[in-house]
Amino acid sequence: MAPADLALICASHGGTPAHAERAASLLERGGFTVDDLLCGAHPPFDRESARRLREAGEAPTPLHNNCSGKHAGMLLACRVLDLPSADYVDPEHPLQRQIRERLALAAGVAPETIGLGVDGCSVPAFHLPLAAAARAYAALAAPEESGLPAEVAAALARVRQAMAAEPTMVAGPGRFTTRLIEATAGRVIGKEGAEGFYGVAVRAPRPYGVALKIADGGERGRDGVVIELLRQLGVLSDGEMAALADLRGAEITSVRGKAVGRIDPSLELVRSGVD
Repeated sequence: MAPADLALICASHGGTPAHAERAASLLERGGFTVDDLLCGAHPPFDRESARRLREAGEAPTPLHNNCSGKHAGMLLACRVLDLPSADYVDPEHPLQRQIRERLALAAGVAPETIGLGVDGCSVPAFHLPLAAAARAYAALAAPEESGLPAEVAAALARVRQAMAAEPTMVAGPGRFTTRLIEATAGRVIGKEGAEGFYGVAVRAPRPYGVALKIADGGERGRDGVVIELLRQLGVLSDGEMAALADLRGAEITSVRGKAVGRIDPSLELVRSGVD
């Protein structure tokens, strides 16, 4: 599997033609079709791609769903592991149980303590304390130092390397996650989640993981908070901060396009003593 394929499986992508085509190629590789995807359809996050679909009079398909790569990857995993592919999103499906077990290993918790919700794309959404989520991202940052079984550590290393090598597949042109990975040349890997969640795997100057959640679930200030957090942690250089400056304080415009304000992150890191 090429790095771009694996990066798409890790993505919340923009639904560009490149994303949709790669998702389709993953399905074809396993003998699946778009009808096998259980993620549902929504317009592409990428505005230009959404516009082109509208102008062509075409409806979005599950391939345009930001999670189509993840779902295609799950179907391929079912094929490789000789598991049933029907209803692969069910929390009690053997693949989902394996995913939960691997996550528990990386997060340092017991699988039965992980709460279950339902993601917007219908797969299980795993509930973890932020400290446990940060441990999982720390394992992604430095699998070789994680103490995880060799097979799991090797898989995490492949995932990190793929995301670092193919940042456009992880999100899309101009999107925050892609730009963060690009600006740091893959030294920092980020991934957004729903309801204001963001996780970061920092490879250097020393490896660790970061997880944050905007309390009200709002996302408009999240990118700026991530940048400011990484600045205070000493992760981002002046050059990297400059490359991301327009995302740190997003401009607010009226319906007419007039600048009426901006979103500036305001936070102070404190040591809590939580491991």
